Amino acid sequence: MVASSLVLRTTSGSLAALATLAFGALAGLDGLQAHANPAGDVPDRAVHVTADYEYDIDRAQITREHVGAPDADPLAPLPRRPELAFHQVRQQLTPALALGVGGGAWLSFAVPIVLVQTRELELADGVDRATSTTFGDGLLPAGGFDVRDPDMLATGRLAFRGVDRKGIGELRGGLGFAPMSQARDPSKPTWKLAAELRFAVGKVMRFDALDPRRETGVSSGVHELRLSTSFDRRFRYFEGWFDAFWQRPIATRATSLFQDPGFGATSVAPGQQAGSSFGLEAYLIDDRETGTRISLELGARITAHFEGRGYSELWELFAYAGDQRTGGPLVLDADPVTAGVQPLSHPGISNQEGYLETAGRVALRARLGKHFSLAAHGELAWKTDHVISFADAGVDLPTCPTGAPRCETDNNDVINAGTQEVNPLNAKRIDLVGHRYHSEHNRGVIVGVEASLAF
Repeated sequence: MVASSLVLRTTSGSLAALATLAFGALAGLDGLQAHANPAGDVPDRAVHVTADYEYDIDRAQITREHVGAPDADPLAPLPRRPELAFHQVRQQLTPALALGVGGGAWLSFAVPIVLVQTRELELADGVDRATSTTFGDGLLPAGGFDVRDPDMLATGRLAFRGVDRKGIGELRGGLGFAPMSQARDPSKPTWKLAAELRFAVGKVMRFDALDPRRETGVSSGVHELRLSTSFDRRFRYFEGWFDAFWQRPIATRATSLFQDPGFGATSVAPGQQAGSSFGLEAYLIDDRETGTRISLELGARITAHFEGRGYSELWELFAYAGDQRTGGPLVLDADPVTAGVQPLSHPGISNQEGYLETAGRVALRARLGKHFSLAAHGELAWKTDHVISFADAGVDLPTCPTGAPRCETDNNDVINAGTQEVNPLNAKRIDLVGHRYHSEHNRGVIVGVEASLAF
């Protein structure tokens, strides 16, 4: 799952939390036609406090392209071999506040807090340290790396264990408006529009190969804008809803890993996201007099992660193997036009292919009176297979003179070594075709609980 608050692989648990936070903080308000589903509620001069807890488990198989097999079909796609198995567990608590300002408008605030995030890489089934190209290329030492005990040589399946991370990654503040509301006019559905800014204020997520325990941040250092809309319609015993969003980076902190080194660097920014979700909620108990309600919701979502640079399943491993202080095999050349290598540590983040994330969701909601609500939800998520290391070699500049700000004297269609055409972020050992890494069979499970109080 890139993502940072913008691109952290992005895991399925964080995406589910976004949907819950965007609309969940608006449920159970007084003075409205009661809706159990958050997409149907519109704050109106009310204050609502929500706390959402999620436990997220992610799994993926990491494969690598393999070239040179004597029996390979030269016309077939590049063969890939299993390398590693990725595991991540994250616990997150998100307190949120919705403040109605009247006229169908409201302000929203939220602070996602990562309680703990752990990541591990194990050898894939059928692979050992002697046959793994990750070990063979020197990206990991013979004993692997375990941040809990860096000096102990691993003898089991464990290949890499990163630092336990925690903290606040971002602050969220938004404004919403409902052009139509079923509470005001029962003949119309509820239609909501919202804009939210996500400020990356926390400690940036980095990896220090010499002192890994020092870097425990969870922020990408990238500020985002998120626009969303939703439709909801309540019937006697059922309620249907649909929402959609678009999210993009708008600014980058100087301390983030998303920096442009110049020369022939391309696609240095985080990828954008867009998606939608929909569902149907059935009311099992609906006592209008006391306000007590119990409902069951079934839903689904799909999110498109567009191509861009981000935190992949292997970002800590790449940073470990690219630390200039240890002379790792992924150390970059900061200035390709100067003779020799000007060492530049690999940041760990890498160029990732676009992919789709889909999920099925079930939630049980209970409204106890007119002010207090509880909910429990679970989700199964899948991500399509995608490449997680493929930085371009650079940009072929036009032949001079062309009037372009940059050009080359040679008339060719190749990227010339030692020129401004070279991309300093390209690490041939992982970005060259035949050596790239892929994330496959990516699965996620999310369970969570939510408590809401309106007054």
